[in-house]
Amino acid sequence: MKTTQHFGLKPGLTLGRNYYVVEFLGSGWEGEVYKVEERRSGIVRAAKIFFEGRRLSDRQLRRYVRKLHRLQQCRIVTQYHHRDVARVGREQVEILVSDFVRGEMLSDFISRQPKKRLTSFEALHLFYALASGVEQVHRLGEYHGDIHSENILVGRVGLGFEVHLLDFFDLGRSTREKIQEDVYDLVSLLYEVLGGSSRYSRCGKEIRRIVLGRKRGLIQRKFKTAGQLRVALENLEW
Repeated sequence: MKTTQHFGLKPGLTLGRNYYVVEFLGSGWEGEVYKVEERRSGIVRAAKIFFEGRRLSDRQLRRYVRKLHRLQQCRIVTQYHHRDVARVGREQVEILVSDFVRGEMLSDFISRQPKKRLTSFEALHLFYALASGVEQVHRLGEYHGDIHSENILVGRVGLGFEVHLLDFFDLGRSTREKIQEDVYDLVSLLYEVLGGSSRYSRCGKEIRRIVLGRKRGLIQRKFKTAGQLRVALENLEW
């Protein structure tokens, strides 16, 4: 996630009526994200502030927050709390407040690893956590729409990983094609964390049977949902 600030909010600044700014977390195409603290309870949250011209319409926002509400039982989804409006300098800005999730951006995590990649064993553990989480989303008839290494928070837990998806990208109602696009994005992510083209040819056949050379048609014929990816992982022969 980018580290440059547009709004430039400093720790201790009051944000709207209910929050204090704790620290800047990062920025993306839509806006900036800050760690904030509720003034009365002291509970820490995350607040996404939309850039002017990139905020969602009222209709899009309503669909977006309803979508997150439907997915509230999915552990991989960062839980939404409420929508607010605040004044920052001369701008009136739209804010979405959600749970603050501890973790590291996957892109940053990968860049810290030896040779900037994961071993096959680590990559498959990470992939399993992601596929299992996205499976819950797909079972509810929804999709993410923009799965990549800067939309995932990751932390190590025992032998595996704790993962959370950020920034569900809403393109309207869910379709089979959009769910399959999530599947393709997950497979592409596995390819990326393994080291990409420079390492793929040296991966074992068990990985190549999942990545399938990143050929979209082959992937979509073999794996219709994230649940099918999860089952394939559970039946790998080493």
